[in-house]
Amino acid sequence: MKNKYTLLFILPMMWSCSKDEVYIAVPLQLNVPSNFPPLAYNISQNPPTEKGFELGKKIFYDGRLSSDGDISCSFCHIQQNAFTHHGHTVSHGVNNASGTRNSPSIQNMAFQTQFMWDGAADNLDFQPVIPLLSAIEMNGNFANIIAMMKADPNYVRLFGQAFSNKEINTENMFKALSQFMVMNISANSRFDKYRRNEPGGTLTTDELAGYVVFKAKCATCHATDLFTDNSFRNNGLTVNPMVNDVGRYRLTQLQQDYYKFKVPSLRNVEVTAPYMHDGRFGTLEAVLNHYSNAVANSVTLDPVLNQNGTLGIVLSSTEKTQIIAFLKTLTDNQYLTDTRFSE
Repeated sequence: MKNKYTLLFILPMMWSCSKDEVYIAVPLQLNVPSNFPPLAYNISQNPPTEKGFELGKKIFYDGRLSSDGDISCSFCHIQQNAFTHHGHTVSHGVNNASGTRNSPSIQNMAFQTQFMWDGAADNLDFQPVIPLLSAIEMNGNFANIIAMMKADPNYVRLFGQAFSNKEINTENMFKALSQFMVMNISANSRFDKYRRNEPGGTLTTDELAGYVVFKAKCATCHATDLFTDNSFRNNGLTVNPMVNDVGRYRLTQLQQDYYKFKVPSLRNVEVTAPYMHDGRFGTLEAVLNHYSNAVANSVTLDPVLNQNGTLGIVLSSTEKTQIIAFLKTLTDNQYLTDTRFSE
């Protein structure tokens, strides 16, 4: 009798587990902030759902995607630092290998059209391919990754719930990652509340003065409330002869793209040090000192940094202090601690 009732108990449990794999298309609401430009990502091709987002987050935090089983996407993209690799000059990967570039943030990627410092990816769904396959980042192997996922009951369940075809393949894997990244919107800093005239949006005299200086001297490149115009520019950094990173030229092979890198967003910049494509500056003060005193001339130097033979941007010490005060109003603590994006 005991064995009979044990069997009857197990069978319903097995049946309920298989039912968990039913496709669950519960959409996630994606609200574009009123002070933001329109979405660049084609949301109709891959609308975020609860299970798609959950699957994407699981993939994002899973070190098993890398060849050594340790390096996940989150290793170089830490939430409390706006998903950058805070404190690391350049990215580190499998077997402690070092790259040559600083890890960019993944915030507000749904509003961007090109990704990576040199624009090597122009579709968010395909952007993760680059770090996944990089020998010095994750050094992943798609066949091994898919085999691992097919052997993991949690992945089997989530793929079944996230996609109507239930298939565990690279297309669905990247769509899930995109759903996770698309929802990563940082738009609740004190500055945002100031711009939207919301409670908590009061700026101090110095912060407001810094905003005025910023708009006059920095907003050509760091444009809109995204604080980037998504362009590629040579900002006058001296070339590191040990690396000689030629920037966007590596991709396009066009002479005019030598030493041009993507203009990064300044959102949450207070917590994303070090700065520049190679992480050479550890403080915001050092960044402003570069623009005021150390811009190096070259054929492809951005024209805004060479006005009538005068290199750089004229900034007084007071203006630098005010700009930094303003930049700190872009810190979005709600985003940096939002448990939706946490492991």
